[in-house]
Amino acid sequence: MVPPAPGFYHPAEWQFHQACWLAFPSHEELWGQNLPLVQAEFAALCQAIAFPDPITGKLQGERLKILVLDAAGELKARELLTGLEPEFYQIPFGDIWLRDTGPIFLVNPDGKTATVRFRFNGWGEKYALPGDAQVAENIAQAVDLPQYSFPFVLEGGAIETDGQGTCLTTRQCLLNPNRNPHLTPSEITASLKAVLGYQQVLWLDQGLENDHTDGHIDTLVRFVRPGVVVCMESLTEEDVNAATLKQIAEDLVTFTTAQGRPLEVVKIPSPGLVLDAEGTVMPASYVNFYIANQTVIVPTYGSEFDQPAVNAIAQLFPNRQTIGLSAKHILFGGGAFHCITQQQL
Repeated sequence: MVPPAPGFYHPAEWQFHQACWLAFPSHEELWGQNLPLVQAEFAALCQAIAFPDPITGKLQGERLKILVLDAAGELKARELLTGLEPEFYQIPFGDIWLRDTGPIFLVNPDGKTATVRFRFNGWGEKYALPGDAQVAENIAQAVDLPQYSFPFVLEGGAIETDGQGTCLTTRQCLLNPNRNPHLTPSEITASLKAVLGYQQVLWLDQGLENDHTDGHIDTLVRFVRPGVVVCMESLTEEDVNAATLKQIAEDLVTFTTAQGRPLEVVKIPSPGLVLDAEGTVMPASYVNFYIANQTVIVPTYGSEFDQPAVNAIAQLFPNRQTIGLSAKHILFGGGAFHCITQQQL
């Protein structure tokens, strides 16, 4: 295991991306009869990331780098992504959550890029699927960049940064005994600072109801620019996350950045109560958006709050086009758009 060289740090998502990594949904045993609908939502997301000009078809957004299991998977993906010019990589993967299984791309002040990977244990040994533990290393080898690794269990969705040294995370996830039980909270904080270049780690308590990831931050709070975060608020009595979201907002206003500035907190509606076919609460979140070079893609769920949330997020990104797209079928697997993307700087 090799820690990153001095100067490398975890950049903000709004910095320019060379590409976006995704994995084509392929496993019928995981998605069942929803697989075609999941693939359709995946294709719409890719369209919004690549962002072709409506008249010329010229791609204005990010290059797509997509994992496929085999030739049949690549053929199906090509059919759905016509005109988007994706690059395909036949790399084994257990599921599509590349935010957590892929490497994290770091940069340094000279503009150089590197990858860092952590140990992946299936979100606390809950979902250990063949291939997932090796995805980060295989992608790192494919991009031919300096590689660093660290013997620490961490998923990319568990950390959120402003690119200026401030990190947000949750105790429910990073202090969970199913991740790094041999480390103290101070040792975990020190590890994040040493490996990812953070100067300040801010801790929230817990995440959404039925979140398979044990409270990933990317469904709770996101930086939209240095010192400014967006979180959700409940507008209905049926929202089982109402108390959690209220506590998050109250905690955020007490935080300061690595530069000592108080956080500016912007609240948008939560989706409210979103249920699966069996009536189980799903961890639906509008802040699980992906910030691409030209667009911000917001997951929607058929809620009355979909359009108000998309409109509110659009106000936070005046230099990008904000697009709301259905992610309810992807959510059946446990996450949304941010969970299945990983930007390459």
